[in-house]
Amino acid sequence: MNPLSPSHQTLSNKGIAACVLLAALLLQLPLILNPGYFSHDELQWAALANASTPSPWLETSAFQYRPLTFSLWMALSRALFDTPMLFHAVLVLWGALNAVALHWIGRSFGMSRWPAVFGALGFVLTPYAAYTHGWVGCMADLIWLSCALGIALLVQRARAQWMAAISSATLTTLALLGKEAAFAIPPLLALAWWLDDDAARKSRWWTSMLATGAVCAVYLGLRLDVLLHAPREGSQYTLSVLNLPQRWFEYQIFAPIPPLLEISTTLRRSGPVLLAGLLWSGMLIALWRASPKLCTLFLLGGIAALLPVLPLGSSWNHYGYGFAAITAMIIAGAWPQASHLGRGVILVFAALTALHGGTVMWRIQHVGRIQAVFSPALAHALRTHPTGITLQLAPDAKDWIFVRLTHSIPSYQGVAIGNRVRIVNANAPADYRIHADGTLQELR
Repeated sequence: MNPLSPSHQTLSNKGIAACVLLAALLLQLPLILNPGYFSHDELQWAALANASTPSPWLETSAFQYRPLTFSLWMALSRALFDTPMLFHAVLVLWGALNAVALHWIGRSFGMSRWPAVFGALGFVLTPYAAYTHGWVGCMADLIWLSCALGIALLVQRARAQWMAAISSATLTTLALLGKEAAFAIPPLLALAWWLDDDAARKSRWWTSMLATGAVCAVYLGLRLDVLLHAPREGSQYTLSVLNLPQRWFEYQIFAPIPPLLEISTTLRRSGPVLLAGLLWSGMLIALWRASPKLCTLFLLGGIAALLPVLPLGSSWNHYGYGFAAITAMIIAGAWPQASHLGRGVILVFAALTALHGGTVMWRIQHVGRIQAVFSPALAHALRTHPTGITLQLAPDAKDWIFVRLTHSIPSYQGVAIGNRVRIVNANAPADYRIHADGTLQELR
């Protein structure tokens, strides 16, 4: 049999996809091996799940109407919360499958085999993806991007325009029920239509864009008043066009600054910001010299993926999940055409980004190790103090970790928490001292 026959080529493609999946899982092993949780919302939703809280499908007046996300979150919490590593493994596997989908999409757009592989694996090593795959609270971002990738795969393989339209509209509906970030899907499809040189597929991209745009328009018509005027928690959800330039700049330069855990702190360090800005500018020049079309797509695609979150009052790593997916593949796609100097700049940018992603993974796992110790200790302490307790931070304890792990949590291990916990600074009178590793030392 001819080794280049379609059956062998298909087998080869499947084998490469399996390798991408395995490599993505291995690269994210620190997230899988996390014995605890990162923040308060994972503990909150676990408590709601244990209380048999009904799924919020009818709460259409809520600012965050994400019934698919919240229903799935509670279902997974009921099944997996007591086994954190298994819970994290499910989400990391989900993210790895997104990477495989990216690889397939890149190949369908004409990317060479290895650039497509390294683009997909580079995606999971970005600080955006590492944060999203490691924090259960980012499940909504996994949902909307999976739906967007599913649309791309179906459009590339659909035999008729009506099939592309129906599948795209259905997946966009699911994406919007997961998160409002799905408004990025129609502009991303418009860019796919512009990028694709296949005449037969161009019409399907266009039809798909119209179908997803119609779904988004209907959703926006039903929800616009709520999105503009409903009560919301925190200033980060305040919308303003004045936020656009700063938000866009933060998402561009955050990736190659490895020490940072969260993007909201990016502009606090002028030196790293300047260096990252220069490196990003150099990479942009390298992309332009390699392919003006890919450079333009890098800029426009990044804007399209970020469009729903650019007006917000603050940036967050997981808001850049779709941005990381499209830009990682574009940078990898430009590699074969880049000059030696351009490849050097791209390689430095990619290496710093991957180092940053690894740093985020280890820091999320570090917080998880603390939570696995602290939350059970807190529940035990509250069992013997029915009126509540005061916790004193040890000098080396990170206050933000313990503030998050005690914020508005109804209960843990069946013990009511609520407002029964108060955290004070070192040397203030308290019932217990919190050590850096999460252990509690009784003081009275």
